[in-house]
Amino acid sequence: MIEFSKLWRCLADLGLDSWQARLETLVQERLQDESHGDFSLWRQTLEAVRAIEDDDPQTARELLLALAPWRKGPFDVAGTTIDSEWRSNLKWDRLKDQIAPLQGRVVLDVGCGNGYYILQMKNAGARAVIGIDPTILYVMQFLALEHFLQPEAVFVLPLRLDELPENQRRFDTTFSMGVLYHQRSPIDHLRQLKGSLRQGGQLVLETIFVPGEESYACTPAHRYARMRNVWLLPTISELVTWLQRSGFTGIEVIDKSLTTADEQRSTEWMRFESLREALQPGAPDRTVEDWPAPRRVIVLAKAP
Repeated sequence: MIEFSKLWRCLADLGLDSWQARLETLVQERLQDESHGDFSLWRQTLEAVRAIEDDDPQTARELLLALAPWRKGPFDVAGTTIDSEWRSNLKWDRLKDQIAPLQGRVVLDVGCGNGYYILQMKNAGARAVIGIDPTILYVMQFLALEHFLQPEAVFVLPLRLDELPENQRRFDTTFSMGVLYHQRSPIDHLRQLKGSLRQGGQLVLETIFVPGEESYACTPAHRYARMRNVWLLPTISELVTWLQRSGFTGIEVIDKSLTTADEQRSTEWMRFESLREALQPGAPDRTVEDWPAPRRVIVLAKAP
């Protein structure tokens, strides 16, 4: 059993002690051998990581590679550089100086992956950061990183947003990055995000958009950039409308960028096909399905 006593103490310190009864059962159900066919292997790898001596970087590297694929990063731990698929530092650089300062704030990161961004949030001065992601492997990757980095008041839980207690309005900043286009109902997702934020709290939303000045959204019939679970791709104007209809105010677009194969690519730590294979040969502005290549926008909004 993976232990979360530090989390429950942190929640109590934040006035969220009532969450333990709701979340503890879900967390423990998902972090056991029956939850996933590979979980017993991941658990054994994590146990081996936690037994590593400080002067054994080769073993650390082999064990961390056993938890591949690493999607977000990079990380430098135990004498090893984890060269992840995404150079997530580039995205963080685009937003870190434009969001409300995180010093002393309580932060939620929805779809946090292996915790790359929540570690940056903590380094930026956040009081506590809770990340949630339903992918069990990412939780195990974070637990391995945690052994080496020993962050305080930083957690990754195997949960979805709709499994948190509703409308608690306890977070100062909520991040949702690379999540919205995977939602069948983006408006429901945005309203749930608003329900997580205290009055005046800030949403940091990053998602894919399609070019165009008008308000509309597109639904790929099958795949988008080889991804199956992409539902709605809005123009920026439509995205702003969604945020307004969800009750947000003070909406501000702070960044627009075209994702390139320099930022997202295959590596030793993520050996599967990546963005390059999802774009048309000789036409990197189009996906293999003939959609516009991924463009990403970062939007800030305030919860009233």
